[in-house]
Amino acid sequence: MGIFGRKRRPAKNERRGRHAAPEPDEIEDDLDEEPEPEELAATDGPFDLADAPEDDGVPRIDLGSVRVPVPDGSQVQVEMDQATGGVRAVHVVTPQGQATVSAYAAPRSGGLWKEVADELTQQLKADGAKVTAGRGEWGLELSAIVGEVALRFVGVDGPRWMLRGVIAGPQSQASQAPAVLRDIVRDTIVVRGEGPMPVRTPLTITLPEAVAQHIAEQQQAQQG
Repeated sequence: MGIFGRKRRPAKNERRGRHAAPEPDEIEDDLDEEPEPEELAATDGPFDLADAPEDDGVPRIDLGSVRVPVPDGSQVQVEMDQATGGVRAVHVVTPQGQATVSAYAAPRSGGLWKEVADELTQQLKADGAKVTAGRGEWGLELSAIVGEVALRFVGVDGPRWMLRGVIAGPQSQASQAPAVLRDIVRDTIVVRGEGPMPVRTPLTITLPEAVAQHIAEQQQAQQG
């Protein structure tokens, strides 16, 4: 519900000449091996709010706890929880697949993404998925095949937060989807807040007023 689009312009890396993403063939089937720091591509994102650029020209949707970039040619789709009436997730729908970015409270010591990735791997394999792991821009990445759908997961441990991104799309787009997901994650801004939270608590998603009003009108129309 609630799809909002942006017209296609030249690709971001063509426009700004920054952050070339790792090639898809860099993925390796080795979950337990930790990535060597010197093998990782240099990056200046995702950003904590305290370190975020003030005006870098990147269009983002402000979801409260995360400010997620909306690439050219993509759409924003809001998934509502029918039971509670709250927001379950906000997806960025691209030609290569549906990308979702979520932020969680994490310990100061970091390391939460590795724990979550191990659990994801077990869960996906239990569901019959073929799972492989490898190294990407921020370290460990997971790829999985579930039926006709290809998934790619990335995670970043930040200051008292962890950011997880996933893109799901057809296998025909599996070679291009990871770069799209990395671009979105790289330019995301996390607004953790200062208050204490239990580790793994999802950071609250709030919608911009105009988007919330649009969805409320859609819901009223459907009920009417």
